Formats: sequence, C-alpha cells, structure tokens
Amino acid sequence: MTEHTVAIDDLPTRIDAICAAFPEVTRRPSHGAPTWFIRDKKTFVTCWWQGHHDHEFPHLWCAAPAGAQEALVAADPVRYFRPPYVGHRGWIGVRLDGPVDWAEIAEVCEEAYRAVAPRTLLAKLDSA
Repeated sequence: MTEHTVAIDDLPTRIDAICAAFPEVTRRPSHGAPTWFIRDKKTFVTCWWQGHHDHEFPHLWCAAPAGAQEALVAADPVRYFRPPYVGHRGWIGVRLDGPVDWAEIAEVCEEAYRAVAPRTLLAKLDSA
C-alpha cells in the first residue's frame, strides 16, 4: 500500500501526475479549483485542496460509474462522501486529509475518467 500524507499545496501536483497519464486530458481552474477535463470540455476530477463550503479539508470530487457512490460511502464513510452540486449525479467526494492511499486515488481517478470519456479515448487508454 502506498499510503502517506502529502503537503496540502502539493495535492494538485500529485493529482495532476495521475490524471495527465490519461489520453487528451487538460487541467485548468474551474470555480477556483484545479480541475481536469477530457478534450478540454468534460470535467472528471476537481481538487479542493484548501476545502470547499462545509468540507474544510482537502478533497476531490470525481465522476463515478453508476452505483459507485453508494458502495464507496457505505464501505468507508470516513474517506468517501456525497459532494454538493454533483453528488446527485453520482459523483463521489474523497477526503485527502490524513494518510492517503495513492494507488486507491489513482484507481478512483481512472474510474472517473472512464465514467466520462468517449469510447475512442477508452480504447486508447486500454491499448496503452
């Protein structure tokens, strides 16, 4: 397990290293937070590294496949939560305070990418 704490200011860089590995991904601010887009249009991950609204801890909002939000929140309600604004669409919130399993975060980011990306980019990802 690759579990450890990362300095808050380094979180966007760490998430960028994960998300930049996916085909046709760009990063730019959205609503004041580093956000990763597919083909510069579709959001799949946002990093609130200094907290957001009632969640005053660093966290991600990630797109997720159907049913994942409920399963993850039920399995680990300390780490996962239903984020505001996008939670009703099945997105998940992931806390990044304390020890973080970066292999697990990479999986969550890949699932977010897969939930949003078109088939042509999924084929590129799978062939890499």
